Amino acid sequence: MLVASLIGLSIGGSVIVARHFRQDAIATSRIYSRVYEGLLSGRAGAEVEALFNLSEMVTRSGIPLIVTDGMGNVTAAENLPWDVPLDDPRVMELARELDRRNPPVREGVNVIHYGPVPAVTQLKTLAILQALAIASMVAVGAFAYRNAMMSQRDRLWVAMAREAAHQMGTPLTSLQGWIEQIRSRPTPPEGLADHLSADAERLERVAKRFERIGNPANRDVIALGALADHVAGYFRPRLPQHANTIELRVDAAGPGPDVEGDPILLEWALESLVKNAIDALKGRTGTITLKVDSQENKAVLRVIDDGPGVPKEARGHIFQPGTSTKEGGWGIGLALARRVVEDNHDGKLVLEHTEVGATFAITLPITKQANA
Repeated sequence: MLVASLIGLSIGGSVIVARHFRQDAIATSRIYSRVYEGLLSGRAGAEVEALFNLSEMVTRSGIPLIVTDGMGNVTAAENLPWDVPLDDPRVMELARELDRRNPPVREGVNVIHYGPVPAVTQLKTLAILQALAIASMVAVGAFAYRNAMMSQRDRLWVAMAREAAHQMGTPLTSLQGWIEQIRSRPTPPEGLADHLSADAERLERVAKRFERIGNPANRDVIALGALADHVAGYFRPRLPQHANTIELRVDAAGPGPDVEGDPILLEWALESLVKNAIDALKGRTGTITLKVDSQENKAVLRVIDDGPGVPKEARGHIFQPGTSTKEGGWGIGLALARRVVEDNHDGKLVLEHTEVGATFAITLPITKQANA
């Protein structure tokens, strides 16, 4: 409806302008024709008739005209708003008002005071139509922007809920598996208590992660190698062990290098990348490597998998919310990981170019204490 109104206003404005210039051309042509005919006809009184015709055409044009002599006396007038004598004081007052609108024209000793063409009213109407068109365009833009923001906000909330369920899915599934083992064996498997404790702890951390969103990040010293080892230690017992096995390795020289940040959020970002790699290897055998090293004053943690990799058409916007290469995915995990790394820790999260699989690299500044 609004688009149709904009089209109508635009067409209406064009019609007004075209009609004005067409009528102006017709009137000018008629004046020229009659004056030229009177001056060249050769019959008696033709010149006087031509002047009368010219005066008549000026009258029809509707332009207010007042002519004064060198002494300031009104000698002629056309299209006045009143039918009064030329020496009426209102005529001179009107002449001064016309001069404020348009500068007077001097012809010899005479001064011509003139007002606006009636078509100015039409042009004012055109200006109003244009203003309405602009207002309508702004309204359309505001309406579309509001709808887009509402849609994006709704999608983000849904995606956040799905991400929460996704985060909790691993420990819940794991807990169900441990429970089945307890039921099927007279004696609990070795280390079961530790696994159950780890899953319960993870559920608690997931809850804390979402509490951290929107709050300032903590500034603790984090050993990046130890963090990688901790995340790998949680995922290893929960990876496929019989068919399509996945091996999770850690390649780090030690617990370092040390970075400064929020351990809950950084662990979340790393787990999102590891979970992304696990999903990429779903249904096939493969290896995931968490490689930690340092380059000058930067710490680099790479999550490397030998899966199918990221399609070329998705690489440019893989970190945008809503982008997912998995069927049924909401595309929030990588977006949250990048936000944690870059917005909260002044780092960088990129997808590196590889011939096989995918490599996501987290780059963080090493702590000043480590550099000292």
